[in-house]
Formats: sequence, structure tokens, C-alpha cells
Amino acid sequence: MHFFTSTLLALAASVPHLVSAAPAIASPAVRKRAESDILVFKFADVLEQLESAFYEQAIAKFQEADFIAAGFPSASIPVEQFLNIQKDEATHSVVLQAALRSFGEEPITNCRFNFDAALTDVATMAATARVVENVGVSAYLGGATLLTDPVLLTAAGSILTVEARHQTVLNILSGTGTSVPNPFDFALTPSEILALAGPFFDGPCDLGIPANPALSVTNTGAIGPGTRLTFESPAITRGEDQQNLFCQMLVGGKGTAIPFPIDDCVVPDDINGPVAIFVTSDGQPLVNNVRDRATTQLVAGPALAFIDIAPQTIGAIARGGNGQVVSTATTTVSPAEATAIILSASGTVPAPQPTGTAAVTISESANLETGPSADGAITVNGWELL
Repeated sequence: MHFFTSTLLALAASVPHLVSAAPAIASPAVRKRAESDILVFKFADVLEQLESAFYEQAIAKFQEADFIAAGFPSASIPVEQFLNIQKDEATHSVVLQAALRSFGEEPITNCRFNFDAALTDVATMAATARVVENVGVSAYLGGATLLTDPVLLTAAGSILTVEARHQTVLNILSGTGTSVPNPFDFALTPSEILALAGPFFDGPCDLGIPANPALSVTNTGAIGPGTRLTFESPAITRGEDQQNLFCQMLVGGKGTAIPFPIDDCVVPDDINGPVAIFVTSDGQPLVNNVRDRATTQLVAGPALAFIDIAPQTIGAIARGGNGQVVSTATTTVSPAEATAIILSASGTVPAPQPTGTAAVTISESANLETGPSADGAITVNGWELL
């Protein structure tokens, strides 16, 4: 019997009792909703189904020895957290579906998922979970601009804050990440989210939203300051075409992405935490808000990677250490490799092979960029202060 399967079944049975504690989204009477509100809730529900299924399969597959092999002193700490996250994701889906039915709409329930490429071992699963949760945070932030009903916006915001807590837990469990790496997160559009999550879909899943071309970072091992990134995408042809392409790194708190020629795409010193990486046809920086972000020059992406330059004591303790943060960490797979593994599930690119010891450089720098945008407006992570 797989580890904690019985616990998971008991947890699943308790989900309906948790729905009563969810925020009130709609009155019993069917209310007319804007088309964009319906689309956001259907899209969010499918993402919650994906996340819930991912953790359910992961917990059912791995045993105590698998967690120990991944560097945990026992399975108790990670499994406790994965079970809690799975419960939250399942409850989110139940509530979103109930809300849709109260609007007179049926949720999308025929999508199927395949996580085989991400569940080869615990290290790959945990790194992929870190990517998946950041996708959830970015999706809810991006969807907020599409919601017209303040009540629905508040309900979505109450889920977003929980997704962000999940991300913090996974940053800690990684052992090399910063629990809260930046004072701001970044938002992604639904099409950008599907470039990241789409490869998990097993067969057709019509969400009414086109996906951006997928992008994979093909570097193996840890990615850090000074790493020259390489890419694969069905939208990028090898040869002279790449001479006119740019990579752009989008991080929380900066008004625009950081552009580089694609053949000189080197991670700068002051990035810590998640970064969304795009390939564009020109070097005009992409703005850090989903309303005004240009799409005409977008070639592929984003890919999602984690640049871990400031490991913390709490992560070392969670992984069974003595609390001493050191500059070298042993990993089986990096979050960037996890992104490539996700994309390989659809046959987009070959999955990189896990590596052994990876250097982690500790930096005292922080991302503190603020100030006016090019048009003179004051923006904070895409929100305009009038």
C-alpha cells in the first residue's frame, strides 16, 4: 500500500464539510454574470483540479523511503504539508464549481491530467510543486484584472492569499529557497499560464483560451547569477532566426522585464526567487502588468525558473539540518529542470537529466526597484496609483 493513501482518502471524504467555511460568492438566486467573470472562474477551477490531482497522485505514489532518498529526515514533514495543500486545492475547486452552478453555468470537468514526467522521484515532484504553486499565484493575480464583480474579486483574492502561503511552504521545503523571496509577485495572463500548465493536460481541454507557445530552459543543474540560459521551443527555429531574438526576465517588484539578446541571456546578480522568462522578437522590455503587456513581439513563453541565492535557516531545519546555512546544497533536480520536465510531458523538448551537487551563491542584494514608469505614472507591480 502506498504511503499515506488511507490518510488521503479520509481527507477527501472531509472536503464537503469544509465548503461551509468558504467565502460567500453568490446568492441562491441565479445572477447574470459578465462573460469574463465566468471565464475566469472556469479557468481557475480547472487549475485547481490540476493542482489537486497532482498532489493526490504524488502522495499516493511515494513511500517513506522515497522522501528519505530525496534528503528529508522522514516523510512526516513534507507529507503533512502536501496533504494540507491538496485539501486546500480540492476545496477551492468544490467552491468554484458551486459558484459557477449558482450562476447557471456548468464547470469544465472533462479535462484529464498526466503527471508521469513530474513524478519520477520525490525531488522532481517537490521542485515541480514549487513551479505549480507559483503558477497558481500568478494566475489569480492575472485573472483579477478580468473580474468585473467586486464580490467575485474578493472571493478570488481569498484563494490567492492561500496559494501564496502554499508557495512559501514549498520554498522552505526546497531547502535552498528564500521563504518569501520578494515583496511583490508578478501576474501572468491566462495564455501565459497555459504555456506553463498546458503540458500537464492529457488530451483536449477546451478552456476557450489560446495558449502561448511553450518555452523550456534547457540548462541542467542549478541556475544562478552568471548562468547563461539556453532554450527550446516549437516556436523557435535553429539558425539565423535566433540572432534577432531576445530573452526577457520578469520578476516581482520590477516595473518591466529585463531584456537580453537570446545568445547572451545571462542571469543577473540581483534576482532571487521566481522569474518568468519570455522570448521576444525585439528588445523592448515587457511591462509588469497583464493589461498593457505587449503580445505582438512575443515568440514563446514564459518558462518559470527559481533563482535561489539566499537560502535561509528555516529551510535547512525543514530538511533535517542543524540550521546552519551553507553555500553549497545537494539537489536532484532544480525548479528550472522541473519546468523542462513539465514541458517534456507533451513531447515539446527532451527532459534534462538530474544533476548532483549544485553551487548556491549567497547574495546580500535585494530587488527594491520602485518609481515612475516610462509614461510618468507610478506603478507597483502593474497597479497604477492615480
